[in-house]
Amino acid sequence: MTDVEGFTGWPAEAVDFYLGLEADNTKAYWTAHRPVYDELVLAPMQALLDELADEFGEGRIFRPNRDVRFSADKSPYKTAIGAMLGRGYVQFSAAGIGVGAGCHVMAPDQIERFRRAADDERHGAELERILGELADAGIQAMTRERLKSAPRGFAKDHPRIELLRRKDLAAWRQWPASTPWVRTAAAKEHIVETLRAARPLVDWLDEHVGATELERRR
Repeated sequence: MTDVEGFTGWPAEAVDFYLGLEADNTKAYWTAHRPVYDELVLAPMQALLDELADEFGEGRIFRPNRDVRFSADKSPYKTAIGAMLGRGYVQFSAAGIGVGAGCHVMAPDQIERFRRAADDERHGAELERILGELADAGIQAMTRERLKSAPRGFAKDHPRIELLRRKDLAAWRQWPASTPWVRTAAAKEHIVETLRAARPLVDWLDEHVGATELERRR
């Protein structure tokens, strides 16, 4: 194995590494295969972030260890490598490449502002248009948590009730590891295309949701 010089995708050995980690999530496996992670998983991600920094901002790779303090699952390692890239997110795992951008988590004050904007006839319609354009481009609107019914103060038959029920919102696109270009430099083009397509959603969220009150006071 050699050092990565420029982003060239994630090779088949990187997929095999995560398949093995899913089957044997132990320190022994991690230690034995650490060189594979460093050279064929971590190095390509860092190379990708370096090449995209001028357009999307400095990247930050999340650590591979899981925080198991408050989790019933005590598996010590994450089965994916993830990185923030400005307001975007890139992930690689045995499942393939995932790219997202938006508000993956909203604090209570952000949720309040989001619902107020989604309720507004003009701003809500603008968000619906943005999400429709993303869907036409094959990018889904992902929500990790949503209410089962209407939020307090909103009618169940509100024309944008599906938006109002959401407690977070991000654009998301995933490609399986079997996709041939995942293993080539062409993967960068697809990642960039998705991040650019998600910009209208990020801009809408920046304008109408913004940072949390805690972040505003820092």
